[in-house]
Amino acid sequence: MYVDLRIDQIMANPDQPRKFFDEDAHRELTESIKENGLLQPVVVRAVEGEKAPHMIVAGERRWRACKEAGLTAVPARILEDIDEEKAFVLSISENVNRADMTIMEEAGAYADLVALGWKPEAVAKTFGKTKTHIEWRLGLLTLRPEVADWVNEGKIKPNLSWHIAQLSPGNQMVAATRYLRGDFDTEADATNFAQGLRMAEQQTSLVSEKEPTVEEKEKRQKAKAKTTDKLGKVEEVVMPLLEELTKAKPEELADILGTDLGRYVRKIDRLASQVTLARRILRQANGIAEARKVAWDTAVAEVQQEKAKAEGKVEEAKPAAKKAAAKPQRSTGTRSRAAAKSTERKVPAQKKAEPKAEAAKKTEAAAAK
Repeated sequence: MYVDLRIDQIMANPDQPRKFFDEDAHRELTESIKENGLLQPVVVRAVEGEKAPHMIVAGERRWRACKEAGLTAVPARILEDIDEEKAFVLSISENVNRADMTIMEEAGAYADLVALGWKPEAVAKTFGKTKTHIEWRLGLLTLRPEVADWVNEGKIKPNLSWHIAQLSPGNQMVAATRYLRGDFDTEADATNFAQGLRMAEQQTSLVSEKEPTVEEKEKRQKAKAKTTDKLGKVEEVVMPLLEELTKAKPEELADILGTDLGRYVRKIDRLASQVTLARRILRQANGIAEARKVAWDTAVAEVQQEKAKAEGKVEEAKPAAKKAAAKPQRSTGTRSRAAAKSTERKVPAQKKAEPKAEAAKKTEAAAAK
């Protein structure tokens, strides 16, 4: 049923999937409505016990722009016999494929449906997405707020954001800030780094690993020397050859090689394929190596911090014990009782030390006489 409703008879949906509205786009729509009116009606449903008798199902942006444009009434389509869940699904359907709906809003909308008992397969089928798409969006909900804001603002792309979401909160900030700072040549390099951090997190311990044996060290050194030598030959042999070929004119090569050119083209194609694969593997390895270094440095810093903290506690415990021995205080609360027990363990050692001190004083006095 289509009717004209007063603006104040309509209220926004508090569960609207979209939370962010582009100011420039809103301003353009407002100006268009001022000039041409609202061409596409808003969709509403009747509600009871609310501040307005109708709630928006679809078209909140248009409704906002109508208010801004000074309209007092808007054309509306009223849906009948529709419950909140169905209204929510329709609201998602209207927004999910819009370019201005952020991926975090999309993820939140899917999560709300899952909370209502929907399976990812059902969500995917309803909105014309793949199950993987739904699961990847849901995976973004583990992002810490700062990183989620950067994703919403488009500073971090969806694929990379999913890999960052798999990390601990601390490493999420490490990967995201390094990416925004421009530490990586490509998004793929940033993804490789995030994957490397994930691998490091899955290790049981970085600082408590066994020291490699002499034989293992020698084996690693030989493997490094061998691989380095091979990679060096690429620069020494292959690069000059390719540079020479690129400088040659096609007609000259046609004269020189003639019908043999096809065979060499196939060889170069195979070489190009292998170079692409090697490049990808080396970039992945570089990401893992950088991530390991970051994880190692972080782990070492944490161990050193814990060690310094423990040493500081030992030093602080001595004067506290002396003070407690000199003037015992009545303890209150769990922490105080625990502190008192700790102090009680230190007092006997002090009592043993007191007779020795008295004996030393008597010896000094006797020597003085």
